[in-house]
Amino acid sequence: MNLGGAKIDKKELSHLLNEFKAGKITSEAVEDILSLFPYEDIVHTKVDHHRSLRKGFPEVIYGKGKTPNQILDIIKALSATTNKILVTKVSYDVFKKIEPYFKDANFDEIAKTITINKDPINTPLKGLAIVTAGTSDMPVAKEALITAQIMGLDPETHFDVGVAGIHRLLSTLPKIRTAKVIIVVAGMEGALASVVGGLVDVPVIAVPTSTGYGSSFDGLAALLSMLNSCAPGMSVVNIDNGFGAGYLAAMIMKAF
Repeated sequence: MNLGGAKIDKKELSHLLNEFKAGKITSEAVEDILSLFPYEDIVHTKVDHHRSLRKGFPEVIYGKGKTPNQILDIIKALSATTNKILVTKVSYDVFKKIEPYFKDANFDEIAKTITINKDPINTPLKGLAIVTAGTSDMPVAKEALITAQIMGLDPETHFDVGVAGIHRLLSTLPKIRTAKVIIVVAGMEGALASVVGGLVDVPVIAVPTSTGYGSSFDGLAALLSMLNSCAPGMSVVNIDNGFGAGYLAAMIMKAF
C-alpha cells in the first residue's frame, strides 16, 4: 500500500481530514490511509501504525524470537509511516539482512540494537543520567541509552561505578545529581540502585541485569533487591530491560 510518504501523527491526521473536508482528496484516498489504523496485517505480524498517535513514539520491534525475514518485513511496513525505527535484542546477522534494504540503518554491537533515524532532533533534551554498576552491565545500559536517544534525549553516562568501589560513585555524584532522571543498571546483588536512590532527589529507574554468579539466578536476586529497596522515589523495570528504562525515562523527561 502506497502512503506517499505520509506520516501518521496528529498533525498529518488533521491535515488529511481538512484536505478531505475541502474536497481536495477523495474518500478512497482517505480510506487507503486510514485503513492502516490501527494496524496493518502482514500475515505473521499486525504492525501498529497507530502507536505514535497513542504513545508519542512508533512501535518498537523486539527482535528476539523473530526471524531475520520477519524483522525485515516489519521494518518495511513501519518505514512507510515513520522516520524512526528501533529494533532491540538482535544479532549482527540480522543487521546484515536489513542493511541492503536500509542503507541508513545502524547496528550497535554492545546493545544489540538496530536503529533507523531519518528525522533526528536538532536540540535533544538533556537531563538523563545512565549509571552502571559494572562494565558487564553496559549492554543493558546501552540499550537504554539508544532508546532514549532515538526518543529525543541526550543522556550522560557513568559506567562502572558500583558499590565494590563506592569511591567511584562518590567521585561522579556531583554530576549525577544534576540529572532530572537517573537510570541505574546493576546485576549481582543490585545494591547500586538503592545507594543512588538514597542520595538524589529525582526519579530513579532501576534496571536489574542477569550479570552474576549462580545464586544471582540470572538477575532475580538483583530484581528482588531493587523491588525491596527502602530508598523512596525508585521504580523497577524487568531484568535486562534497558529499552523499558530508556522509554520510561524519555516519557518522564518530556513531561517536564
